[in-house]
Amino acid sequence: MKKISRSAVGLALSALLLGGCGAPPGGGVGAAAPTAPVVTEPTAGATAGAAEQPVDGFLPCILTGEGDFNDRSFNQTSFEGVQSAAHRFGLNDFPAVVSNSPADHIPNIQSLIAQNCSLITGIGFALASATVDSANANPDIHYLLIDDSGEINGQAPPTNLKPILFNTAEASFLAGYLAAGYSSREGGANHVGTFGGANFPTVTIFMDGFRQGVEYYNQQNGTNVQFTGWDGSDGSFTGGFAANQQAQSMAQGIIDQGVDVILPVGGPIYQSAVAAIQSSGRDVALIGVDMDLFYTDPSTQPYILTSVLKNVAGAVDSSVSEAATGNFSPTPFIGDLANDGVGLAPFHNFEDKVPQELRDKIAQLQQDIIAGRVHVDSYLN
Repeated sequence: MKKISRSAVGLALSALLLGGCGAPPGGGVGAAAPTAPVVTEPTAGATAGAAEQPVDGFLPCILTGEGDFNDRSFNQTSFEGVQSAAHRFGLNDFPAVVSNSPADHIPNIQSLIAQNCSLITGIGFALASATVDSANANPDIHYLLIDDSGEINGQAPPTNLKPILFNTAEASFLAGYLAAGYSSREGGANHVGTFGGANFPTVTIFMDGFRQGVEYYNQQNGTNVQFTGWDGSDGSFTGGFAANQQAQSMAQGIIDQGVDVILPVGGPIYQSAVAAIQSSGRDVALIGVDMDLFYTDPSTQPYILTSVLKNVAGAVDSSVSEAATGNFSPTPFIGDLANDGVGLAPFHNFEDKVPQELRDKIAQLQQDIIAGRVHVDSYLN
């Protein structure tokens, strides 16, 4: 497992939080990346001063598996990782293309190859098959595949492809413990819930950790906080990753069961959860995923308890930088609590609603997970 340093990832997380306040990136098929960087501080591997020199002809490129780059979530933070590295190497423009459906995947990758891209970053598990096929057909091009191992039908990924994965179950375990503690406060509902976009490992890994965290809280504190939305194999899913009426109805159904903390997993579907909270008139706290929603979407600030951070920007920046300097490695990167690849955002407006005793227990629990004293199950271990 390849790790990026704590200091490097810490810089990336800071940059990500600050960068979320700026205008989100756009993009379309064949569109060049914006020349003004979204990230406002250096990310992993960044150095001050003049631009570093990449290998001759180096051109990083990126495409989404679904949706635009301005989702204030997974696509955006992936883009910011490529953008940060590109700017550091003096590349103000790079191809960035959007997939609106699976039918776009192969043509979009082919369009990037035609533009002489030397490193292609594919965002999301939906791109796995097309990305692996392209990597096999183009051994002289390097590929990054985010949130998928690149293994197809039991076959190891090609050696010109680097998987970037995140054991978000660890950070979600902390979020579950926090949610259970918050919900079991005096006047709390003793009931928390979750729902997702689709029943895929990169979605359910959040839900797995969240459920385990709630169960651990009950075990450690003799409580009976209920959990809704995921039983470890099946649960509540919208069937896609759009913030639409279906997602809002799903969120409303979870809220109607009496929860006072909800974790939506699936990019912009959190927006539907916020709409459901508002229409319910109830005091329901939201937990975000991927980025700190308090900064990336200020409309969530009255509701956001915390976010499960996935430092995609830092991992992508580091991996792009390796390729740019001729040091590409196919060794998978797996972000976890130990290397700061995942973590929890601050409590922001909920600071005074989270008792110090609960904060201390969460801090200790994080150290126990890192040290192996508490085990969190996920498909990555």
